[in-house]
Amino acid sequence: MKTKAVRMYGTRDLRLEEFELPPIKEDEILVKVMSDSICMSTYKLVEQGKKHKRAPQNIDTNPVIIGHEFAGVIVEVGEKWKDQFKPGQKFAQQPALNYKGSLASPGYSYEFFGGACTYCIIPHEVMELGCLMVYDGDSFFEASLGEPMSCIIGGYHGNYHTNKRNHDLAVGTKEGGNIIILGGCGPMGLGAVSYGIQIENKPARIVVTDISEEKITRAREVIPEEKAAENGVELHYVNTAAMADPVKELVDITEGHGYDDVFVYVPSRPVVEMADKLLAFDGCMNFFAGPTDNQFKAEINMYNAHYTSAHIMGTTGGNNDDLIEANQLAAAGKIEPAVMVTHVGGIDSIAEATLNLPKIPGGKKLTYTQFDMPLTAIEDFGKLGETDPLFKKLDEVCKKNRGLWSAEAEKILFEHFQVEV
Repeated sequence: MKTKAVRMYGTRDLRLEEFELPPIKEDEILVKVMSDSICMSTYKLVEQGKKHKRAPQNIDTNPVIIGHEFAGVIVEVGEKWKDQFKPGQKFAQQPALNYKGSLASPGYSYEFFGGACTYCIIPHEVMELGCLMVYDGDSFFEASLGEPMSCIIGGYHGNYHTNKRNHDLAVGTKEGGNIIILGGCGPMGLGAVSYGIQIENKPARIVVTDISEEKITRAREVIPEEKAAENGVELHYVNTAAMADPVKELVDITEGHGYDDVFVYVPSRPVVEMADKLLAFDGCMNFFAGPTDNQFKAEINMYNAHYTSAHIMGTTGGNNDDLIEANQLAAAGKIEPAVMVTHVGGIDSIAEATLNLPKIPGGKKLTYTQFDMPLTAIEDFGKLGETDPLFKKLDEVCKKNRGLWSAEAEKILFEHFQVEV
């Protein structure tokens, strides 16, 4: 079986190549990849090359397939798994394997297992860990975005609060409390808003900050304050760059209470130090943003840690339960992973987009691996549609959906490029 894949040979060395996959073993599964969204973690991988903790040292001779936010269709099943999986089934997958203490993960570590390709081989450990899941949703892109959504969900579940009456901990964000998402108008932040306004232990208030008025405007368009209010949550978008005293003004929104749950979505020392000052009594700060600097530090008020039970933690990735929850909520229409997506492209756009990810404005870059297509901003569909019937049709569909990507738009692409599902 031939596959076309984007492979990493070293630091900033990505190549789109076609090569032969080996026959699958009795404990492996061959899959056809349909969608793969690009993660900032992959950019960090290619910037570090062999220095990355998940990258093998022999990538110059045995390159790895990049991409870990992917979904597709099962093609061939090894004998060991034939009672559990069947050809033709759609799949989602959880890349956070942690198999027997190994850091190996798809998109970082495997020669034949990653998302930026037409076909790949899923190794035995994935099935043994329950990380390959049958998926019944209408679209592939929502299954791809299930992985970043599972990271967001893992963050919400990872927070905790103390109880002065005993030593039991209340796991999760505080019900009826105040949540703030600092740097939250990017793709992951909007996913966090989409999740936060519908959770069972929903907060009274969510405040989302950014320093870009353009990002704030788009955030309001895709998740309006009115939508949150319908779910019983008070939602605020604020530009801290326009505030004379951001800490005071942000606390004032909570009527002086402070924030029970503070999510830091940008790895910035000033933002972390502001987050610390925003914590309410027993407030939990979740440092969600992963820095590239392994010596990243910030000053924290230890007096508050002692006397007001303020505490700090970090979460990275989600687990199987988080991914299942993400996919179920998306299928039920309770969350909208599409709020993350601002660009769509084909397999030929992945290498360049990954290498230049921080320079490309907007949110998630969603790619489809079974055809070539330039990476294109959804907001540019209308202009391109003046001369291209495909983009005219895509623009009409997206405009009907608040400018968001959708299962209907995905099907238009598959029909245009004659992709068999």
